[in-house]
Amino acid sequence: MEHISEQKAELYFDRKEYDTNILVSLYQKMLKPRLIEEKMLVLLRQGKISKWFSGIGQEAIAVGVTAALEPDEFILPMHRNLGVFTSRNIEMYRLFSQWQGKNNGFTKGRDRSFHFGTQEFNIVGMISHLGPQMAVACGIALGNLLKKNNKVTAVFTGEGGTSEGDFHEALNIASVWNLPVIFCIENNGYGLSTPTYEQYHCENLADRGKGYGIESFIIEGNNVLEVYDKVSTLAASIRKQPRPVLLEFKTFRRRGHEEASGTKYVPEDLMKFWETKDPIENYKKYLIENHLWSEEQDAATTLEIKNKINLHWNKANNEPAVDVDLDKEKNDVYTNFDYKEIKPSLSTYELRFVDAISDGLKVAMEKHDDLMIMGQDIAEYGGVFKITEGFVNIFGKERVRNTPICESGIVSTGYGLSINGMKAVVEMQFADFVSSGFNPIVNLLAKSNYRWEQSANVVIRMPCGAGVGAGPFHSQTNEAWFIKTPGLKVVYPAFPKDAKGLLITAIEDPNPVLFFEHKALYRSIRQEVPDGYYNLPLGQASVIREGSDISIITYGAGVHWALEVLKKMEDIQADLIDLRTLQPLDVETICASVKKTGKVIILQEDSLFGGIASDISAMIVESCFEYLDAPIKRVASLDTPIPFDQNLENQYLAKSRFEKELLDLLEY
Repeated sequence: MEHISEQKAELYFDRKEYDTNILVSLYQKMLKPRLIEEKMLVLLRQGKISKWFSGIGQEAIAVGVTAALEPDEFILPMHRNLGVFTSRNIEMYRLFSQWQGKNNGFTKGRDRSFHFGTQEFNIVGMISHLGPQMAVACGIALGNLLKKNNKVTAVFTGEGGTSEGDFHEALNIASVWNLPVIFCIENNGYGLSTPTYEQYHCENLADRGKGYGIESFIIEGNNVLEVYDKVSTLAASIRKQPRPVLLEFKTFRRRGHEEASGTKYVPEDLMKFWETKDPIENYKKYLIENHLWSEEQDAATTLEIKNKINLHWNKANNEPAVDVDLDKEKNDVYTNFDYKEIKPSLSTYELRFVDAISDGLKVAMEKHDDLMIMGQDIAEYGGVFKITEGFVNIFGKERVRNTPICESGIVSTGYGLSINGMKAVVEMQFADFVSSGFNPIVNLLAKSNYRWEQSANVVIRMPCGAGVGAGPFHSQTNEAWFIKTPGLKVVYPAFPKDAKGLLITAIEDPNPVLFFEHKALYRSIRQEVPDGYYNLPLGQASVIREGSDISIITYGAGVHWALEVLKKMEDIQADLIDLRTLQPLDVETICASVKKTGKVIILQEDSLFGGIASDISAMIVESCFEYLDAPIKRVASLDTPIPFDQNLENQYLAKSRFEKELLDLLEY
């Protein structure tokens, strides 16, 4: 049948030169997750756990790969890779606590099942958006390559995940950069209920490696000796000669996607065929027939493991529910950042906005040896805005990296670097293109510390904004996409001095930061900027002008639009507040100004609906309503895409309406 593997059902085990201890150890390591799973399935039927993703029949892959790697080498597993966790000797009660949402678990009740990572055991768990973890492995492997520590990284995906763009981006990145990473595809027959012949149209998924210039191999995934031997051999080779390798493990998912799904869609003869290829039963038979193991040893070992499972289950089950602590929940969204002020030098020189950002990057690269910059055309070419021009000559190609066009993969790679203890600055060529990297930003970076206390030390530079006739795809200022995502910080300076100091702080900060740089300000705004390395605090607005008539709250190009109007109308005494950072937001400065003036106008370049002006307005109404002498006015650009023609663009921008709205509010 087309569903049935052409390989024979019988598994052939070749011990080669491996001693008996290794052979027996591989069996015991497979037996443990199988017995845990059988316990979980009983508990599921009893209603004592809520969900389970079974890897029964696939244990040889997780165990074989993990046993072949060194304990301090990172593995990025998936739902059906319980053998990775048990082979790394994580105590069972901690796994049970994790699955039950208890405090001794790795996410403290904030996530479930295998959605967790642990630096203690060098494991990085998956998120439900399967693809990004492939490039996370690239980032970890890149860190290893730069550290020259001769370490390998292994990452798992299923055959369904190979259809995602992130899979292909990761393979390409690893190939171009010769990263020491092993990509493991568990081809288990079905993506939930969709059979492989409806998922891809090539004979073997391993063949996809050819298109990326990557070595690839097909492995009998139910043969633990074959898995262990092949991965051990390749890992030893990759440690000496760093490069990526793609492995396709032929196996089968004998349970449902998760237990509630069932397996009614699987032909009965197909299920029976794979039951005859059970990795544990076949390997046990081989060990016993070759007098390497006995039925008595097996019975004793099984009983011992079952007793431990029951003991650890009871320990986890008796653990109290997680305490609800509001302050802790809020405080754990971000990694703690102990900001230490570095005052600016008294020596200054005039810089354009664009040059201040370049200078900030340069002094940060000089100070932080573990900082890398990645982006399209940023190396020899210096980036489309020439911000990194000359950096390759100073810092070298290892630290200033041209990337393929793959925003999602590079953001995930940056996250992997952070997991490996490094810093990353990722340049989006234009802020508009961040949509292609949206998933890892909001689902990996933003949630990382909250989920498993892992910092995401990544700054994403965002050249943004209209006013330069760049049209719908190169002009957006899309900060509103990110300010509502807990775990992200958003910075948006208006002046060169601020841009340099805030960029340095963003790089120091272990949290993910979206750093917006308005393109129209790059070469139009100049200012005296302190020489050398200094920083400025995030979450602290700047009061540009003071007055008692009205509060003008804005940021980015809006600051300069407001200054133009106020320069024309010197009789208006306004508080002009440059927010500088949008997340965290300086609520204290805003409220102090509102209480003083009683009138508020909020100016943003972004379109009106869903922008930050709406939230600031709501916050003021909730906190300062009794101080208001007039309705709060929001001024924003049109709720349309950004047009190319200059006249249309001028009509689109909030700048064209700000002066009238300001005067109307003053007369209220």
